[in-house]
Amino acid sequence: AGRGITHSERTDPAKRAGGPALHGLQLWVALPDEHEEVAPSFVHHPAHTLPERQRDGTTLRVLAGSAFAMTSPVTTLSPLFYAEATLEAGASFTLPDEYAERALYLVSGAIHLAGERIDTPQMVVLERGAASIRAETGARVMFLGGEPIGERHIWWNFVSSRKERIEEAKADWKAGRFAAIPGDDQEFIPLPE
Repeated sequence: AGRGITHSERTDPAKRAGGPALHGLQLWVALPDEHEEVAPSFVHHPAHTLPERQRDGTTLRVLAGSAFAMTSPVTTLSPLFYAEATLEAGASFTLPDEYAERALYLVSGAIHLAGERIDTPQMVVLERGAASIRAETGARVMFLGGEPIGERHIWWNFVSSRKERIEEAKADWKAGRFAAIPGDDQEFIPLPE
């Protein structure tokens, strides 16, 4: 989002009432200080452009960054990875210790991690060292991590390394200085008080 982006995540009520359910994860990555104010942008990468590998009952796909000897075409501005693993029941997998900060999110299924059973969708922050998981059932797991980039402050939809920048963004939002959503200049969500 760089120095600020306005977007909408809505579905037409008629489509929502009769259409399929949407299931997804959204990941926002904090930018290093030197890139915090870059111009906002969006680039779509179709699934077939993302590197994928199958190994011992596990399918790995790297969505962003580099991991498992694969690199995604998605541009990143700091060393990181975001990957998906689909595991067959009984498959084992070891997440290497390539990055200082790592976590996993269990999307579905049941896994064992460090002797603990995890069977509900949740984020688990991993300790340093290789992390081994075993799928008790078929499972889908997201892995993410990277190198520390420093402290970040968050207020509502604003994130920055500087608290004063968040105050500037709040004033800009309130005054209507953020660009309108293309094709949707009718709805405005007021700044929370």
